[in-house]
Amino acid sequence: MANPGYGKRSAPSQHPRTHRDFAHLPPREASVATYIDRLPEGADISVKTLAKVLPYGQCALRTTLNRLQDAGHLRRGSECVANDEVLLWVTRTFFSRTARDDDWWEAFTRGDVPPEQKHQHPTRSRAFVLLAALGRTAPALTLSAADCAALEPQVTDWFERGATEAELLHALTDGLPTPVHHAAALVRRRLLDKMPPERVTPAQQWTVLRTLECSECRAPGSAQALIGGRCGPCRGNTVTTPAGPAGAVPATGVRSRMSEVRAALTPRSERSAIRPRSPRT
Repeated sequence: MANPGYGKRSAPSQHPRTHRDFAHLPPREASVATYIDRLPEGADISVKTLAKVLPYGQCALRTTLNRLQDAGHLRRGSECVANDEVLLWVTRTFFSRTARDDDWWEAFTRGDVPPEQKHQHPTRSRAFVLLAALGRTAPALTLSAADCAALEPQVTDWFERGATEAELLHALTDGLPTPVHHAAALVRRRLLDKMPPERVTPAQQWTVLRTLECSECRAPGSAQALIGGRCGPCRGNTVTTPAGPAGAVPATGVRSRMSEVRAALTPRSERSAIRPRSPRT
């Protein structure tokens, strides 16, 4: 069982249970739907939990639940749960033994359950619709409803790999033999032999472009022009070269300053008596 407030929730106004409730589904989907249908309210029907009790892996069960949703038996969404103290959004999983179309589920999420229709047909998936209409493109490949249901998972695998309807129709109808003795067997063989590879989107190489801004006026500038994060005008001067330490002499006045220092330390009368030192080797 799931945590209180979570898990399976049965949709209202379902038809009585019969042995043909899921006959329109492929074997795996029908088996999983039958198992979920007989679980009590609040049962944990997450992929991990189902994989522990059913003979299918998590990936297969995830695909199966998606197909049950496409067929109108399952809907996953969120509900707002509120009391005097908290307001929370919790995940809900609703299951319906009776297949519902999108209009019914939309009305159900609004809290307005429409009246039951006597001749309600299950919602068909994109793969089933393509197979059912295959005979319009190639009359030799006209399939029965049972054939469409059996081949539906293979076509769905094509769609999950990024194939389009046009690519599928071309793969199934191009270069047909004459005559076609068994349409369903031919379609199954071609779906298997011509299965496209998984399309991997190449990773994009991103070029990182950065620019620095003055912390005061936000003007762009190079790292050399922004001293302490501020540009020259914001620092109170127009010189963009870095300022030296306190007391530093500009390069243009070094010679004259050195002359002044030497003149102050050594009297002029004694300068001639001082012999210059020989250069160090």
